[in-house]
Amino acid sequence: MSAGVNPVTRTVAKLLGRRGSGDLRADFTASLVVFLVAVPLCVGVAVASGVPAELGLVTGIVGGLVTGLLPGSSLQVSGPAAGLTVLVYEAVRAYGLSALGVIVLGAGLLQLAMGALRLGRWFRAISIAVVQGMLAGIGLVLIAGQLYALVDAQAPAGGLDKIAGLPGLVAGTLASGPALAALGIGAGTVAVLVLWPRIPAAARVLPAPLAAVALATLAAVVLDPPVARVEVRGLLDAVQPPGGADFGRLAEVGLLGTVIAFTLIASAESLFSAAAVDRLHDGPRTDYDKELVAQGAGNAVCGMLGALPMTAVIVRSAANVRAGARTKASRVLHGGWLLVFAVLFPAALGVIPVAALAGVLVHAGGKLIPVRELAPLWREHRGEAVVLMATALAIVVTNMFEGVLIGLLLAVAKTAWETSHVHVEVAPAEADAPDSAPVRVRVLGNATFLRLPKLLDELEALPRDRPIELDLTGLRHMDHACAAALRNWTDRHNETGVKPVQVAA
Repeated sequence: MSAGVNPVTRTVAKLLGRRGSGDLRADFTASLVVFLVAVPLCVGVAVASGVPAELGLVTGIVGGLVTGLLPGSSLQVSGPAAGLTVLVYEAVRAYGLSALGVIVLGAGLLQLAMGALRLGRWFRAISIAVVQGMLAGIGLVLIAGQLYALVDAQAPAGGLDKIAGLPGLVAGTLASGPALAALGIGAGTVAVLVLWPRIPAAARVLPAPLAAVALATLAAVVLDPPVARVEVRGLLDAVQPPGGADFGRLAEVGLLGTVIAFTLIASAESLFSAAAVDRLHDGPRTDYDKELVAQGAGNAVCGMLGALPMTAVIVRSAANVRAGARTKASRVLHGGWLLVFAVLFPAALGVIPVAALAGVLVHAGGKLIPVRELAPLWREHRGEAVVLMATALAIVVTNMFEGVLIGLLLAVAKTAWETSHVHVEVAPAEADAPDSAPVRVRVLGNATFLRLPKLLDELEALPRDRPIELDLTGLRHMDHACAAALRNWTDRHNETGVKPVQVAA
């Protein structure tokens, strides 16, 4: 092993059983890039979730040092994600910060069980339209909420309330000097994030989120406007392991529903992220069941520390791959850098304007909305586009859990409708056939209750004064409702006289 390799990197390499100094150097560099991307996102997600900023760093540390060491996906990076911000905020508001650890621990244990039962691969069966709709709904609610934080205002609780309050927010901002100052910092942060990829590559030494927050913080330090800063409590004070009374609340139906929502959404987001990351590199593919176990272990540890839930995060994972990471050493190291930062430099968080972090999350929320994909999807798969938009709207109108359930039900209903095609073919009569010759009818496809009205309409249109030869051999499936309806129709036709229906099945 090369003597020039950083001792921290060498230690991690020894733990991981690695020997190549070229890989070590690549992973070391990538870990620094991911660390710089992760710091503002960890803090921003925590503040937006209504919890101490340090808890976001704790989740990022666990994502690196615990989940990062476990098998599953080699280059995927885990930590607090914008996709769970809305759900965490609602949970903390409903059950209190003390219950967050129990919820996250419960979700982690469920993920461990699902991974052990090899259910990870089944998440790939979830409709991509539902997942995109879920992320779009999260993005809309996240943006609506962070627009309030952008001007240092308190956001209403519900998604519709946030949207309905925007006109009043605009009027209040225009009449307030401090609000306008916060808006200037937040809007400047968004502008840097949007323009950063367009500047020359040589100037993009820092990742965009860190550069945007650093510039906003510098402006706040130099100009000293009357804007809110991140509240710093200290790492040990922020960590609150759940107590016995908190575990007793698992008997509450609402809290159990929140645990299930955390589990399903965090698992789906992580495994879909893994599929996306696999397309970015040529290394080993993700083992979905092992990745689900790794995510579960990380969430279980986060729960025991009272921290935020974690998912695999596509922004950090993509940065890891593009920075040249070759093995999971890079994500483990990034967790180590986060730990060093949280222990040695916690006061640095206290100078960051809240509006700057809100700007980062407004930008992140916009990326969750598939604006460019929506028009092509509407042209090519209109039903999928409807499911996507309905899921997003349901999340805004109701909440995360109910919105996702509505989306799943719509996706199942759409699939059932599209696959239940049934077609009735009437054979043309032969030229020399007598008028009393039977009418030959074939029924093809899948006869389900969804197509029953169409099937009965076509059967009722058949001649009533001639025998019918009904061929059902072309049916791939016939449910109970259709079978009963066919029997009733046959009985009614036979009651008209001496023209029986002959059924071939």
